[in-house]
Amino acid sequence: MTVNPAQDYPKGSVGDRLHNFNQDLTGRYRKDAIFQALAWSSVAIALLVLTWLLADILIDGIPTLNWNFIVSFPSRRPEEAGIIAALSGTIWVMVVVAVVSFPVGVGAGIFLEEFSGDNWFTRFIEINISNLAGVPSIIYGLLGLAAFVYLLQPITGGRSVLTGGLTLALLILPIIIVATREALRAIPNSIRLAGFALGATRWQVVWSHVLPAAMPGVLTGVILALSRAIGETAPLIAIGALTFIPFTPEGLQSPFTVLPIQIYNWVSRPQDEFHSIAASGIIVLLVVLLGMNGIAIYLRNRFQKTNL
Repeated sequence: MTVNPAQDYPKGSVGDRLHNFNQDLTGRYRKDAIFQALAWSSVAIALLVLTWLLADILIDGIPTLNWNFIVSFPSRRPEEAGIIAALSGTIWVMVVVAVVSFPVGVGAGIFLEEFSGDNWFTRFIEINISNLAGVPSIIYGLLGLAAFVYLLQPITGGRSVLTGGLTLALLILPIIIVATREALRAIPNSIRLAGFALGATRWQVVWSHVLPAAMPGVLTGVILALSRAIGETAPLIAIGALTFIPFTPEGLQSPFTVLPIQIYNWVSRPQDEFHSIAASGIIVLLVVLLGMNGIAIYLRNRFQKTNL
C-alpha cells in the first residue's frame, strides 16, 4: 500500500499510521547516516594524526639510526650516544614480565571463571580486579618500591631488572585476568557438558577442550597487556630505573633502564641532536613492540588453526 505524503488522513487510520511510520523510518535513516559520517570522520582524524606522528618520527629518526647507534652506550655527546643499554634492559624486563604475568594471570582467570563458586569472597576478588585495572601506573611503581626494592631486596637485588619486571607484571595482571575470563565465557557451555557426559573431570575438560578453544582470545589480551607494559615509564622511574650495563654477573639483579626512560631523557635535553636520536629510539621501541606482538599473533593464529 502506497501512502501519499501530501494527503491528509484521518487520525488513527491505516494511512495515518503508515505515514507516521514512514516519517519515523526516514528520521532513523537520517540519524544513522549522521552517526556513520561522524564515526568515519573520527577514524580519519585518528589515522591522520597517527600518520603525521609516524612521518615526523621517521623523518627525524632515520638519519641517525645506524648500527653504531644500536650498539653504543648513552653519552653526553649526541653523536656518540647509543641505545644498547636501554634496549637490553627492555628485553630483560619484558622477558620477566611475560614469564611472570602469563601463567599467573591466565591461571587466576581460569580459577575465577571455571572453578570458584559464587560467594562473597569471589565477588570481592572480582571487584578488586576490576578496580585495579584502572589504578594509575605510578601507584604500582610505589608498590614496587615498597615491596620489591625494600622489603624483598635480598631476593630482587633492590633497583634491579627483576624488580622492574615484577612491578610491570603486577600492572598488567588485571588486564590478563579480565581478558582470560572473557575468552572463557565465550566458549559454549555445551563443550563443557559434553566433556562431563563422557566422564571427564572438570580439570580435564578445561585443560583439553575449553582452554585451547579460548587461547586465541587469551593471547589477544596478553598482547594488549604487554603492549602497555613495554611503554610504561612512571612505575620504573619510581623504583629507580636509571642505568644498565648488559651482561653483568648479577643478571636479573643488575641495575637497569628501559627505552621509554632513555627516550624521555633525550627529549628533555635542549640540544636538537638529542631530539633526533630520541626519534631513533622511538623507532627502535616500535620495532621491538611490533616484533613482540608479531610473535604473539603468530601463536594466536596457530591456536585458531588447530581448533578449526
